[in-house]
Amino acid sequence: MTSPRLIREFMTPAPVCIAPDLPLSEARARMFALEARHLPVVEDGELVGILSERDVALVDAVLGRPDTLAVRQAMTPMPFTCGPDAHLHAVAAEMAQHKYGAAVIVDPSHPGHVVGVFTTTDALRALAALGGHA
Repeated sequence: MTSPRLIREFMTPAPVCIAPDLPLSEARARMFALEARHLPVVEDGELVGILSERDVALVDAVLGRPDTLAVRQAMTPMPFTCGPDAHLHAVAAEMAQHKYGAAVIVDPSHPGHVVGVFTTTDALRALAALGGHA
């Protein structure tokens, strides 16, 4: 029997993180420049949320691209997290069950410290690799 595959093998390591007080317009521009759909939100070195492309789109749809809002007002607080040694299948199942677009990967000895992000795109890459199409 093969050992379970771990998130660390498929996560995006050391993702760009943003501050909760960053203007939403700057966060939107950063996401576009990075071609990122999820950015962890960190304050004083601790994870406080995640900003997704969907969060930004919702604010834009409701309020019409306001320039006065900060990331804190649009982010999802307390995102789904796991450690880098979490089993790929367990994380993927949790993401699918709750319709999470990403898991923030944190240091097990310091759960507020972001070490990676695992998105649905990473999950599809993992599926392709495990199916022999990497």
